[in-house]
Amino acid sequence: MKYIDEFRDQQQAQAIANIIALEAKSDRHYRLMEFCGGHTHAIYRYGVQDLMPDNVEFVHGPGCPVCVLPVGRIDEAMQLAQEQGVILCTYGDMMRVPAGNRRSLMQAKADGADIRMVYSTQDALKIARDNPNQQIVFFAIGFETTTPPTGVAIKQARAEGLTNFSVFCNHVLTPAALGAILNAEPPVDIDALLGPSHVSTIIGSHPYEKFAQQYGKPIVIAGFEPLDVMQSVLMAIRLLNKDRSVVENEYSRAVTRDGNIKAQALVKEVFEIRENFEWRGLGLISNSALKIRPDFAEFDAEKRFTVSAQPVVDIKACECPAILRGQKKPLDCKLFGTVCTPENPMGSCMVSSEGACAAYWRYGRLRVVA
Repeated sequence: MKYIDEFRDQQQAQAIANIIALEAKSDRHYRLMEFCGGHTHAIYRYGVQDLMPDNVEFVHGPGCPVCVLPVGRIDEAMQLAQEQGVILCTYGDMMRVPAGNRRSLMQAKADGADIRMVYSTQDALKIARDNPNQQIVFFAIGFETTTPPTGVAIKQARAEGLTNFSVFCNHVLTPAALGAILNAEPPVDIDALLGPSHVSTIIGSHPYEKFAQQYGKPIVIAGFEPLDVMQSVLMAIRLLNKDRSVVENEYSRAVTRDGNIKAQALVKEVFEIRENFEWRGLGLISNSALKIRPDFAEFDAEKRFTVSAQPVVDIKACECPAILRGQKKPLDCKLFGTVCTPENPMGSCMVSSEGACAAYWRYGRLRVVA
């Protein structure tokens, strides 16, 4: 398969691993944060960690939009479905994330709320067309990658006169989260970062340059395939060995410095920056999320409906917040694999298809323990 099999070649992987072993200096430890949860799953699915020398360690970051969404926002979405009587459309991962009182959207659906899993914004628009007498709310989440399709859906709803369609906007911004990680107290012990790939196709590589310069940590934009990750590790090690704090782009087949200008213009047209937004594990971060512009206020579910969810504290023993900050790993959580499993998740990191706990459970738990 073109551009897939080439990046999963076992012999090439071993060749890169041999070079990493040669170039990783034995007298230092390399802690590399893979920002995106997709990288975490690639690392464990393909055994990348097993090919690394002992002094090269992966630190898992907050790059999972389902994981970083605070439970209060899920409670608000649940309110829309249960108290406002809307048809709530959401992606599959959101259905099982435990929110207030450990209730999930799946449980609210079982109790009678009309909550429907969709695969795209177009599915939500179709539901709006098919149910003209009911209000349809699309529960929009994600980083910069999924924001343009939400913008397209809003503009399409206006063009079609779909007055029964609105968006509960929870789109968040990667650079702001990166800044929060690098400013964390206590500091997160990392030497370099593997930057997100799909996000970077939209925003480009240049937004990361100020972080590399300001914090003295090299950043390598990495693709999702195992050879992408391994080549990015090698690039990061070489930068660290030369004490160079710059941004390099391993994923050059898809990412440019300036990104997707057309998509950026669309996002700017439909959305504006929120002053503050709460992230699970990172707390309130200023200018870290988007809201719908006043010009499109008729499609803003937060303007159309009244919701007032109360702040909710995460389950005390769940280490998901610390895992998202890069301060702990799934095996550091006492609940992992005992109380907390995919069938009975205590936190979003075990639910999401990009969550670190889900990656350990599915691909790496038994191997790591052994």
